[in-house]
Amino acid sequence: MEAIQESQLSRNTNVDIPTVQLTDEAITHIKALLKDNNMEGYGLRFGLQGGGCSGYAYQLEFEEASQPEDDVFEFDGVKVFMNPLHQEYLRGSSITYADTLLQAGFHVDNPNVKRKCGCGTSVDF
Repeated sequence: MEAIQESQLSRNTNVDIPTVQLTDEAITHIKALLKDNNMEGYGLRFGLQGGGCSGYAYQLEFEEASQPEDDVFEFDGVKVFMNPLHQEYLRGSSITYADTLLQAGFHVDNPNVKRKCGCGTSVDF
């Protein structure tokens, strides 16, 4: 995993904006995934990692526990783990889940993004 250089990112330091939100559909789907995979009690890691054609990719993966430095947010029993260093770049993000005829999966709507790649998997700040 490539380290994120702090000077390469713009910052959203408005603490009045929620760091992250999960839609009801995302919460429902996360709970189902955790139950179906015998991972009750796990949380969702939400962050950034270097990579992709635009520079950074979102990190969405399940982890058994938070790291000591993490901030933990909870939405109707779903825990979200986030490294505080990523919060300024993810502040105001909403994680949704959709299951349509064309695709199914999670989507991150982040108001801090300046550019997305054509395939939709990486972003630049």
